[in-house]
Order: sequence, then structure tokens, then C-alpha cells
Amino acid sequence: MITAELYLAYVLACMVILIVPGPTILLVVTYALRQGRRAAIWTVTGVGLGDLTAMIMTLVGLGALLAISAELFLAVKWLGAAYLVYLGIRLWREPHPTSSEDVLVNAPSGRSMLLQAWLVTALNPKGIIFFVAFLPQFVDPAGRAAPQLALLGAAFLALAIANAAAYALAAGRLSARLRHARFYTWVNRIGGSVLIGAGVMTAFSGNGNRG
Repeated sequence: MITAELYLAYVLACMVILIVPGPTILLVVTYALRQGRRAAIWTVTGVGLGDLTAMIMTLVGLGALLAISAELFLAVKWLGAAYLVYLGIRLWREPHPTSSEDVLVNAPSGRSMLLQAWLVTALNPKGIIFFVAFLPQFVDPAGRAAPQLALLGAAFLALAIANAAAYALAAGRLSARLRHARFYTWVNRIGGSVLIGAGVMTAFSGNGNRG
């Protein structure tokens, strides 16, 4: 059984890993800056579903397969990178708003934001490798593995959702103070550029942030 000390060490390690923003958080912040707290609900839900998907894939063996198959890992990595670049290009090509009302009219649907956050999170191979390589280090080999993995996974999922929500709410609060059309145009351009850059870095680097 996991000791309290080991569990606390695991939680602290997860917090350190999650707090550094990666592609998922960049997407959450970009939408929160554009749409405020409305976007936070949908994107944070998408992040939670994406991490849950990665956990389920790990439990059914895909995570282990990614860990031993370089070709499959590269395929998932390039797919995730391509999707990030696609989202970045979409942001760049969105019509420039002339007023803050135009921003709300042209806003993507909540379902669309949820889907995008889910895909970016679930297609991040670093997340699956995290569940394969990191979680087992905190499992007591003398106890049953399944309950321990479920406990560790649930803790990570809760922390990931809380982390994404904190970033989204902070960005949403800033958005409420900067409701100008020019601001949203630059958010689109900067956010799109960052997502494209994150996609390129994901494709060509061996290491990167999970979140």
C-alpha cells in the first residue's frame, strides 16, 4: 500500500510537472483570453477528458506499446504536432474583429473548444509516457497494483484539472479588463504563433512539457 509520505512526494512531483505550461495550457490560456470564463469551463473539461483518455489508453496497454515502439511513438507525436499547427493556423486566419461584440459573435462553440482541448491533451504522447514511466515509480510492489494506480491516476487528474482551471480563470480575468477588438486580434496572432511553435517543437524535440 502507498504510504502517506510516498503519496505526498508524488503529489508534489505532479504539481511541479503540471505548473510549467505546455501546449495544453497554451491552448487553454489563448481561448480564455479571447472568450473569458466561458471558455474556461469548456477547455478545462476538455483537458480533464484528454488526461482521462490518456490514462485509459495506458491501462489497456497502448501506453506500454508507445514506450517500446519508436515508430508508434513518432506517429502519435507527429499527429499531435500537426494538430497544434492546424489550430495555430486557424487562429491566424480568423476574421479580425472590429468590436468586442464581434468577438462573441464569431466565437467557437463550447463543444468545439472542448473537442480541441481534449484532442491536444489526449494526442500528447508525453502524457501517455508519463503514465507509463512515472506512475509505477510510486507503486508499492508488495501491494495490489490496480488500486494504487487508480489512486495515483485520480490524484493526477484532479491536479491537472485544477492547474488548467487556475490558468484559465487568471487569463479570463485579464480578458475582462481588456475588451478591445485590437487586443483580441493580437491574442489570435500571438496564440496562433505559439501553438504553431509548440507543434514544431513537439515534432522535432525529444523532450517537452507534459501540460
